Amino acid sequence: MTDAPDPAALALATACAEALWRSDAATRKLGMAYTVLQPGAVDMTMQVTADMTNGHGTCHGGFVFALADSAFAFACNAYNQVTVAAGASIDYLRPALEGDTLVAAARERRRGRRTGVYDVTVTNKDGATIALFRGRAAITSKPVLPST
Repeated sequence: MTDAPDPAALALATACAEALWRSDAATRKLGMAYTVLQPGAVDMTMQVTADMTNGHGTCHGGFVFALADSAFAFACNAYNQVTVAAGASIDYLRPALEGDTLVAAARERRRGRRTGVYDVTVTNKDGATIALFRGRAAITSKPVLPST
């Protein structure tokens, strides 16, 4: 990601993220926030609250997955083509704790005409890796932006 993205591609990715954000109630409800770095790459944050902890006092894995999945969605919908998950897997490496601010960094590995592969690394406030997520995307011909 050392190359600066094309300004038009960055503007399109930003418009797609804004449109997705407006319609993604789950992501907003969980307190997530995103930064579009460039097409196919998004960082998303979420603070672990008491309501997200499990019986062991750590963040429930479903919330970590939801964060990674949202980052994946924003990264792969940056091209104005509705893209959905065809599959995903996650490996949990260490627990997240109440009060942690988690960062999910989604990066495109390959994008073809109909499919894509994205890796998401979830880290805590200290930069320790919490989880590794891989998503497989199915690309449709429907536009993300309603006016196109």
